[in-house]
Amino acid sequence: MSDQTPLVLINAVGLTGRLLEFAPHLKALASSGWLRSLQEVVPSVTCTAQASVLTGKCPQEHGIVGNGWLFRDIGEVRFWQQSNALIQAEPLYVTARRLAAERGRPMRVAQLFWWFNQGAAVDFSVTPKPYYGADGSKAFAVTGTPEGLTERLEKELGSFPFPTFWGPNASLPCTQWIARCAASVLSHDRPELTLVYLPHLDYDPQRFGPSACDMPRLVGELDSACIALLEAAKANGARVWVVSEYGHCDVSRPILINRTLREAGLLTARDGPFGESLDTFTSRAFAVCDHQLAHVYVRAEEDRVRVRDLLASLPGVGRVLLGEERGEVGLDHPRSGEVVVLSQRDAWFAYPYWLDERRAPDFARTVDIHRKPGYDPCELFFDPKLVWAKGRTIRRLVQKKLGFRTLFDVIPLDASLVRGSHGLPAEDNPNRPILIGDGPAPSSHDSMAITDVRRAILEAMSLAP
Repeated sequence: MSDQTPLVLINAVGLTGRLLEFAPHLKALASSGWLRSLQEVVPSVTCTAQASVLTGKCPQEHGIVGNGWLFRDIGEVRFWQQSNALIQAEPLYVTARRLAAERGRPMRVAQLFWWFNQGAAVDFSVTPKPYYGADGSKAFAVTGTPEGLTERLEKELGSFPFPTFWGPNASLPCTQWIARCAASVLSHDRPELTLVYLPHLDYDPQRFGPSACDMPRLVGELDSACIALLEAAKANGARVWVVSEYGHCDVSRPILINRTLREAGLLTARDGPFGESLDTFTSRAFAVCDHQLAHVYVRAEEDRVRVRDLLASLPGVGRVLLGEERGEVGLDHPRSGEVVVLSQRDAWFAYPYWLDERRAPDFARTVDIHRKPGYDPCELFFDPKLVWAKGRTIRRLVQKKLGFRTLFDVIPLDASLVRGSHGLPAEDNPNRPILIGDGPAPSSHDSMAITDVRRAILEAMSLAP
């Protein structure tokens, strides 16, 4: 047992001050401790928010300018990359381990389902990572360190319910599994710092919009899932903090920004046997869409003003920032597009670049988070145009198990189905993300920047530099 009080940081994405009343156990934690609303970074999306918490920096300093961006050296758009080396500032766990070592104290860190987990300087990690076969097949799995950890957890808890982590079946079971996983690691391995990501509130609020969801039920389910982890923390003498990345807002219209660029002759696509693919090398401009923000990459400097003016006229567009103007929202970074576009609050950016649905790429109708050159919340739906889409999925699964190559082509192309999004800072405190916890409160008032969470954790662990 270490000579310091361990700390568990639960990332309950989507939890806001307005929703806390529906979570009795987490509300009790705040009532006996403290609560701070958090001012978001832009974009307020998962990878950027998590990197900002971990580093205490804004995106133009840590380099995580979204959930994905154009990797300029290879000309490919990549989303949801797990390499810790992508973070260009020192993360919390590196700082904590260094400062603890200087003080002669132990500092074992567990990072469970947080992003940028592969290659992270932590002692215990678990993260989703399928296996990909040479024939195009995929087998769901988790990976982690040290060797044997994931095997131990799956023997204890059963296999991780991967289809509930993302896709049309995304729902509560994955959050329940992750919370039990964290409780097991906390009790068995006793890290001094544990980071846990619980995604349950990120599904229905995107599908249907927060106003159309049964938020009391959803938040109550998240709260119940936390019970085992809260009990394990208490049994092991650990403090518990809960942070969230953003709140959701209702949206009523997608902005098909790439189609506008294509119709203007700026975006090009290569046609082929599997549909059209975006050609980043010959396109003069194209957008990497990420919820309520789009990075627009413009190859020639003489096109940039034209692109800015073209996009500023689109219905649903809020702000268009060119060059150094990107620094106004903390995105003046080489990974950012030459033009950064923010939507209005009731709109979001959809990635489709094809003009004829018959030429949509085959991956567009599947859950394929790494191949798509943009974030696609349509992956949360079964296509309503299909007769018994779940039955189609079962048939495809049988075909796969029989050894046939097949596509799980059940995802709709209709972006208007999506009724919730995030990415812009909230308009008021009740809808902002929060930080709650027990023990002494952070040295701030009722509100703090999300980039200050890192400093607050180090102070709470008596590791402030």
